[in-house]
Amino acid sequence: MGRLRIGCVGTGFIAGKHLAALATFDDVDVVAVADPVEHRAVAVAAEHDARRYADGLDLMESEDLDAVWFCVPPFAHGPLEEAAVRRALPFFVEKPLAHDYRTAAHIARLVADSDLPTAVGYHWRHLDLVTKARELVADRPPLLLTGSWLDGTPPVPWWVRRGLSGGQLIEQTTHVLDLARLIVGEVIDLRAAHVAAVGTDGEEPVPLASAVSLRFESGAVGSVSSARVLPVRHRVGIQVVGDGYVLELTERAIVDHELNVTTVDGTMSERSGQDPVAAEDRAFLDAVAGRGDDVRSPYADALLTHALACRAERPTDGGI
Repeated sequence: MGRLRIGCVGTGFIAGKHLAALATFDDVDVVAVADPVEHRAVAVAAEHDARRYADGLDLMESEDLDAVWFCVPPFAHGPLEEAAVRRALPFFVEKPLAHDYRTAAHIARLVADSDLPTAVGYHWRHLDLVTKARELVADRPPLLLTGSWLDGTPPVPWWVRRGLSGGQLIEQTTHVLDLARLIVGEVIDLRAAHVAAVGTDGEEPVPLASAVSLRFESGAVGSVSSARVLPVRHRVGIQVVGDGYVLELTERAIVDHELNVTTVDGTMSERSGQDPVAAEDRAFLDAVAGRGDDVRSPYADALLTHALACRAERPTDGGI
């Protein structure tokens, strides 16, 4: 396979991170972008010398692509992925997989039947610090995990509507839950409580805060707290306690992470400016081209994290 022809559906913040990374790869051509927000799509298309579409389905129908990126709001998932599977088109999808569980589970079945290369944007899995953290706990299993996503409310209008975004646990804290699975193991029991918000327009609002308790298959326990009421981001990350150590991993921004490990010998601190979005994009492209096998969050595995987030966001929902 020569140069890879790539399309991107969505031109918002996270799409910009992916497109910036893709533009640095010398074997990639971003040939088309799609977004219903015309001025944004026009600007991004011009920046990458790409064709512009208002609709992602039209993009896939009109272009000869090697892979496509879906960087769309949670409620927009489903038809895009179905179209990609029909066309046997490998796709990278930004988390969350959908605003609900049913949509994601349906796509997972289609992907499994097609054996199509996929990747999901749980970018922490490609962090060098996460790899180091997993190595540090390999012979001393974690006993306790505490995680948090304490932040403000994103300004996009769909985010505060639970029926569109899914909620904070699905749209943001899913990263923390994925990291908990990766470092501590699978979750066998989950309980959640929420602080409700008052709706003003007939739409169910995203809760103001939540607390989730976890029990892991290993016997470890944990809790994850979320809030969207702060003026700025306060804390995003996890803390892991094991026999003789405390490990803390925090994210200040996508390219700003810190790992602190405290043992009897003192505290070791390491900061990373690695771009994990570029790393996950490169791994997926290599898989599509048949040059590598380092996709760390394929769709089927990401569905397990999404299921946890959905259970935590709506504990009484019988659709999971």
